[in-house]
Amino acid sequence: MAKHDFRYFFHEGVSNMFSHGFMSFAAIGITVACLLIMGTFTLVTVNANELLKDLEQENEILAYVDESYTQEQARGLQAALTAIPNVASATFVSKEQAMENFTEQYPDEALFQDLDPEILRDRYAIKIADLEQQSSTVRQVEAVTGIVKVNAYEEVAGGFITVRNVATVVCVALIAILFVVSVFIISNTIKLATFDRREEIAIMRMVGATNGFIRWPFVYEGFMFGFLGAAVAFFMQWGLYGAVARGVDSNDTLQLIHIIPFTQMWIPVAITFAAAGIVIGVGGSLSAIRKFLQV
Repeated sequence: MAKHDFRYFFHEGVSNMFSHGFMSFAAIGITVACLLIMGTFTLVTVNANELLKDLEQENEILAYVDESYTQEQARGLQAALTAIPNVASATFVSKEQAMENFTEQYPDEALFQDLDPEILRDRYAIKIADLEQQSSTVRQVEAVTGIVKVNAYEEVAGGFITVRNVATVVCVALIAILFVVSVFIISNTIKLATFDRREEIAIMRMVGATNGFIRWPFVYEGFMFGFLGAAVAFFMQWGLYGAVARGVDSNDTLQLIHIIPFTQMWIPVAITFAAAGIVIGVGGSLSAIRKFLQV
């Protein structure tokens, strides 16, 4: 196809876009809204997964050994604990080590500095591989002979898992629903252009214009809708994400939550937004023009 044809197609596509000002604005606006909602839930899911990875690396289950066990017997439990499928590591912590850790953690509490280590129990600091299996792992640790008590912060891990799972489900559902809505809106916007130009299209068909020649201006129009919507949505997403990240960082009660800097993700986010916007725009165009080419 000749070079000037592409210029013609582009010019026609842009002209069509501006000839329906309000509907064009609505098409771009709905694309921005859909991409923004989809992007927000996707980023929530990404951050929730990252938080779970951090928790899996830092979260510890404390398994306390029976007081009647000698230290040698207590150390002998390590093999049984590490044999549990979801246990990544089991580190023995003696009474003396536990007391040292306690006094280092609370150096300003004079009352705690002279306590006898014998009041404590030998224990194991256990790291698990998969937080989603923490409950079953805790039960297996409790079943080990010689372990009398297990401390695990299941509420915290369970909360992050719930957020991640809900965000994932909502994200997938919204992507499917909003994708269809976006294509429908853009399709109907372009249908206005095709309806206004139905006589011109009919004449072009009669003089031998190919379907491709008729279709390309509308494809360019849809491309522009999608690309512009993606660009606006990307920068709005960047600003919104930055505002939320700053709010979380400045809140002392949310220090446990670590937000991934947007600068580490902007390239895949930009590519995803651009690809989704273009697919939505071009898909809507092809859907709209198909009926007018069936003669």
